Amino acid sequence: MSDDFVNEQHLELRRADVRDALLAAGEALREALPQRVPILVGGDARHGQELVSVDPGLPARIVALAPSATEADVDAAVAAAAAGRSEWAERTPVERARVLRGAAALLRERRLELAALASYECAKPWAEADADVCEAIDFLEYYARRALELDRDGMLGQPPGERNTMRYLPRGMVAVIAPWNFPLAIPTGMVAGALAPGNAVILKPAPQAPACAHAVVSALLQAGVPAAALALLPGGDQPGAALVRHPGVEAIAFTGSAKAGSEIVRAAAETPTGASHVKRVVAEMGGKNCVIVDSDADLDEAVPAIVRSAFVYAGQKCSAAARVLAHEQVFDALASRLAGAVGTLRVGQAQELGVDVPPLIDAEAQQRVASYIERGAREGAVRAQVASHPGAGGGFFAPPTLLGELPAASPLLNEEIFGPVLTVEPVADIAAACDIVDGLPFGLTGGLFSRNPATVRHVVGRSPVGNLYVNREITGAMVGRQPFGGNRMSGTGAKAGGPDYLLEFCRARVVCENTTRHGLVV
Repeated sequence: MSDDFVNEQHLELRRADVRDALLAAGEALREALPQRVPILVGGDARHGQELVSVDPGLPARIVALAPSATEADVDAAVAAAAAGRSEWAERTPVERARVLRGAAALLRERRLELAALASYECAKPWAEADADVCEAIDFLEYYARRALELDRDGMLGQPPGERNTMRYLPRGMVAVIAPWNFPLAIPTGMVAGALAPGNAVILKPAPQAPACAHAVVSALLQAGVPAAALALLPGGDQPGAALVRHPGVEAIAFTGSAKAGSEIVRAAAETPTGASHVKRVVAEMGGKNCVIVDSDADLDEAVPAIVRSAFVYAGQKCSAAARVLAHEQVFDALASRLAGAVGTLRVGQAQELGVDVPPLIDAEAQQRVASYIERGAREGAVRAQVASHPGAGGGFFAPPTLLGELPAASPLLNEEIFGPVLTVEPVADIAAACDIVDGLPFGLTGGLFSRNPATVRHVVGRSPVGNLYVNREITGAMVGRQPFGGNRMSGTGAKAGGPDYLLEFCRARVVCENTTRHGLVV
């Protein structure tokens, strides 16, 4: 097995044949909707239609129907895994790696179909949908290789007469609670990260994205993960809460809001009766990401990068730019150019080629973002806004909006909006910008545009974020190149797609043996 990891190449959408292939895949998938997604526990499938996922751009179109898992389903999944997970844990790292890479090959074969599924179920524009599939493949390939490296990492100091070894063993049962905004990549990354060292996994996907989660689980099962080691429990809050509390769950991997993540951390800390372990929580919880623009910044470079970071996929990325802190010497020029760039954004259905800003995921998100925009208009100034998509169908669209002149205490400057809203404000100098960033509770991503190496060093030294991007957009972290994860209220610090991520799902065992023997018993 090759140890060389190379990121999956994104499709080149400037090629007519690629665009035609994507559109054909979208048409074929549309004809096959709705998909039926089951509860999968120990190889048994149960169907239902209590849970409905729809196309956010055309809510009348049903994408998937699924049963809604209950606490009883959680109990059944944990029991099935407890009875049969040893089969997976006892496989060698090479065997488990081969299975993960086999799943990557299956996703690669279905690449266009899966991109279409992400586009319909979660309104991902084509480029974003394809990148989602690529990242899912990358996680599988990268963690397969990292599992082999973990198996070789255990040698310690060896003084004469003593043999010391350390092995990384699976924790046991891992609950994965996944979001909808990267419906293929994030569930795949968390599930693969837990499976690679030999854990059993129960996946509880976001209620808006059961079909994408089913595609991930199906590929892993087809590639050779035992049915007892991987369960799928679609549903809302009930199965997720039950998994967090369950005494048989040893670790929880979560991606979502700070509010939900904080509640999971609190609940997991209360060791339930019958548990023989302290639960490990791996949480990524969003942010309020700032981009600092220095007086010497190249605005030709900064403006398009900021706009892409803030508005692509309607700002529905935890890494998205939310707040621009511009040196007062360039503030007027930057704000004017940002307003002009925002005005060129194309709002439309995710399946339309060339769309920048698709609809939001659901009506609740639409209402939340609308309330922030309305408040921003009252408290400050709307510097630019693009009309929502005018087409029929009642999609959950929100207008891309640039706001300025907001009071320092405004929620728009301090709360995660998770929509196509960007604020811009002047700062006296870089130190003042760093003070603002340092005063926020989050620490996920950040950006800096400056041509001064001393300024770059200063901001790198002061920034509390987990991922800082210099003179480029602040979204689009690549597996193996920019391990992703935040600090403070943005998460527990785990870096997905990095060399240490699998350790979150392992327990270490050290064995010290005295090798100075006084005879041998046969």
